[in-house]
Amino acid sequence: MGETKKVGLTGRFGSRYGVGIRKRVLKTEILQKRKHECPKCGKENMKRTAAGIFECKFCENKVAGGAFVPETLTGKLVRKMISQKKFSAQEFEALQQEQEKLNFEPEEEHKKDSEHKEHKKEKPEHKEKHKEHKKDSEHKEHKKKEEHKKKKKEE
Repeated sequence: MGETKKVGLTGRFGSRYGVGIRKRVLKTEILQKRKHECPKCGKENMKRTAAGIFECKFCENKVAGGAFVPETLTGKLVRKMISQKKFSAQEFEALQQEQEKLNFEPEEEHKKDSEHKEHKKEKPEHKEKHKEHKKDSEHKEHKKKEEHKKKKKEE
Protein backbone atom coordinates (compact mmCIF):
# COMPACT_ATOMS: atom_id res chain seq x y z
CA MET A 1 0.00 0.00 0.00
CA GLY A 2 1.14 3.53 -0.64
CA GLU A 3 3.56 3.10 -3.54
CA THR A 4 2.69 4.06 -7.09
CA LYS A 5 4.52 4.38 -10.38
CA LYS A 6 4.66 8.17 -10.58
CA VAL A 7 5.04 9.26 -6.97
CA GLY A 8 6.78 6.24 -5.46
CA LEU A 9 6.84 6.05 -1.68
CA THR A 10 4.83 9.25 -1.27
CA GLY A 11 1.76 7.59 -2.78
CA ARG A 12 0.68 6.89 0.79
CA PHE A 13 -0.09 10.61 1.23
CA GLY A 14 -2.61 10.69 -1.60
CA SER A 15 -3.41 14.23 -2.68
CA ARG A 16 -2.57 15.74 0.72
CA TYR A 17 0.26 18.18 1.57
CA GLY A 18 0.98 19.48 -1.96
CA VAL A 19 3.25 18.32 -4.77
CA GLY A 20 6.41 20.17 -3.70
CA ILE A 21 6.44 18.74 -0.19
CA ARG A 22 5.74 15.23 -1.44
CA LYS A 23 8.65 15.49 -3.91
CA ARG A 24 10.99 16.65 -1.14
CA VAL A 25 9.89 13.79 1.12
CA LEU A 26 10.42 11.32 -1.72
CA LYS A 27 14.01 12.50 -2.29
CA THR A 28 14.93 12.32 1.39
CA GLU A 29 13.27 8.94 1.91
CA ILE A 30 15.06 7.43 -1.08
CA LEU A 31 18.36 8.65 0.40
CA GLN A 32 17.67 7.31 3.87
CA LYS A 33 16.21 3.94 2.88
CA ARG A 34 18.90 2.85 0.41
CA LYS A 35 22.01 0.92 1.42
CA HIS A 36 25.19 2.93 1.84
CA GLU A 37 28.86 2.01 1.58
CA CYS A 38 30.51 1.03 4.86
CA PRO A 39 33.67 3.07 5.59
CA LYS A 40 35.28 0.11 7.39
CA CYS A 41 34.70 -2.86 5.06
CA GLY A 42 33.71 -1.01 1.85
CA LYS A 43 30.57 -3.08 1.19
CA GLU A 44 27.17 -1.58 0.45
CA ASN A 45 25.49 -3.05 3.52
CA MET A 46 25.14 0.00 5.73
CA LYS A 47 21.53 0.74 6.74
CA ARG A 48 20.02 3.54 8.81
CA THR A 49 18.92 2.27 12.24
CA ALA A 50 17.92 5.63 13.76
CA ALA A 51 18.28 9.31 12.95
CA GLY A 52 22.01 9.82 12.40
CA ILE A 53 23.01 6.21 13.26
CA PHE A 54 24.01 3.72 10.56
CA GLU A 55 24.98 0.09 11.01
CA CYS A 56 26.79 -2.23 8.60
CA LYS A 57 25.04 -5.60 8.41
CA PHE A 58 28.25 -7.31 7.23
CA CYS A 59 30.88 -6.14 9.75
CA GLU A 60 28.44 -4.80 12.39
CA ASN A 61 30.20 -1.42 12.41
CA LYS A 62 28.11 1.46 13.78
CA VAL A 63 28.68 4.97 12.44
CA ALA A 64 27.22 8.33 13.42
CA GLY A 65 26.47 10.58 10.48
CA GLY A 66 23.87 12.90 9.06
CA ALA A 67 20.16 12.44 9.67
CA PHE A 68 19.53 10.69 6.34
CA VAL A 69 23.00 9.78 4.99
CA PRO A 70 26.04 8.40 6.82
CA GLU A 71 28.23 11.28 5.67
CA THR A 72 27.03 14.78 4.85
CA LEU A 73 28.54 16.98 2.15
CA THR A 74 30.04 19.26 4.78
CA GLY A 75 31.52 16.27 6.60
CA LYS A 76 33.12 14.99 3.39
CA LEU A 77 34.63 18.38 2.70
CA VAL A 78 36.02 18.78 6.21
CA ARG A 79 37.53 15.28 6.18
CA LYS A 80 39.11 15.97 2.79
CA MET A 81 40.51 19.31 3.97
CA ILE A 82 41.94 17.78 7.13
CA SER A 83 43.60 14.93 5.23
CA GLN A 84 45.16 17.39 2.76
CA LYS A 85 45.86 19.92 5.52
CA LYS A 86 44.68 22.84 3.44
CA PHE A 87 41.76 25.16 3.84
CA SER A 88 40.93 27.27 0.81
CA ALA A 89 38.03 29.29 -0.57
CA GLN A 90 37.91 26.98 -3.61
CA GLU A 91 36.88 24.06 -1.43
CA PHE A 92 34.13 26.14 0.12
CA GLU A 93 32.85 27.16 -3.33
CA ALA A 94 32.87 23.50 -4.42
CA LEU A 95 30.76 22.65 -1.37
CA GLN A 96 28.26 25.38 -2.20
CA GLN A 97 27.97 24.12 -5.80
CA GLU A 98 27.31 20.56 -4.60
CA GLN A 99 24.64 21.77 -2.19
CA GLU A 100 22.96 23.77 -4.96
CA LYS A 101 22.81 20.63 -7.11
CA LEU A 102 21.04 18.78 -4.30
CA ASN A 103 18.66 21.64 -3.56
CA PHE A 104 15.30 20.03 -2.81
CA GLU A 105 13.08 22.97 -3.75
CA PRO A 106 12.60 23.66 -7.46
CA GLU A 107 13.26 27.32 -8.28
CA GLU A 108 9.88 27.80 -9.99
CA GLU A 109 7.94 26.85 -6.86
CA HIS A 110 10.19 29.08 -4.74
CA LYS A 111 9.51 32.03 -7.06
CA LYS A 112 5.76 31.40 -6.90
CA ASP A 113 5.89 31.32 -3.10
CA SER A 114 7.82 34.61 -2.88
CA GLU A 115 5.48 36.29 -5.39
CA HIS A 116 2.49 35.09 -3.36
CA LYS A 117 4.00 36.48 -0.16
CA GLU A 118 4.74 39.85 -1.79
CA HIS A 119 1.21 40.01 -3.17
CA LYS A 120 -0.20 39.11 0.22
CA LYS A 121 1.64 41.97 1.98
CA GLU A 122 -0.55 45.02 2.23
CA LYS A 123 0.88 48.41 1.32
CA PRO A 124 0.84 51.04 4.08
CA GLU A 125 -1.18 53.40 1.88
CA HIS A 126 -3.85 50.75 1.48
CA LYS A 127 -3.98 50.22 5.24
CA GLU A 128 -4.46 53.92 5.88
CA LYS A 129 -7.28 54.12 3.34
CA HIS A 130 -8.89 51.09 4.92
CA LYS A 131 -8.70 52.69 8.38
CA GLU A 132 -10.24 55.93 7.09
CA HIS A 133 -13.04 54.05 5.37
CA LYS A 134 -13.68 52.07 8.54
CA LYS A 135 -13.85 55.27 10.62
CA ASP A 136 -16.24 56.85 8.11
CA SER A 137 -18.53 53.83 8.14
CA GLU A 138 -18.49 53.71 11.97
CA HIS A 139 -19.29 57.43 12.08
CA LYS A 140 -22.19 56.98 9.64
CA GLU A 141 -23.58 54.07 11.69
CA HIS A 142 -23.36 56.15 14.86
CA LYS A 143 -25.26 59.02 13.20
CA LYS A 144 -27.96 56.63 11.96
CA LYS A 145 -28.42 55.23 15.47
CA GLU A 146 -28.74 58.73 16.95
CA GLU A 147 -31.31 59.72 14.30
CA HIS A 148 -33.25 56.53 14.97
CA LYS A 149 -33.29 57.32 18.74
CA LYS A 150 -34.52 60.87 18.07
CA LYS A 151 -37.34 59.54 15.91
CA LYS A 152 -38.41 57.12 18.64
CA LYS A 153 -38.43 59.88 21.25
CA GLU A 154 -40.55 62.11 19.01
CA GLU A 155 -43.11 59.33 18.50
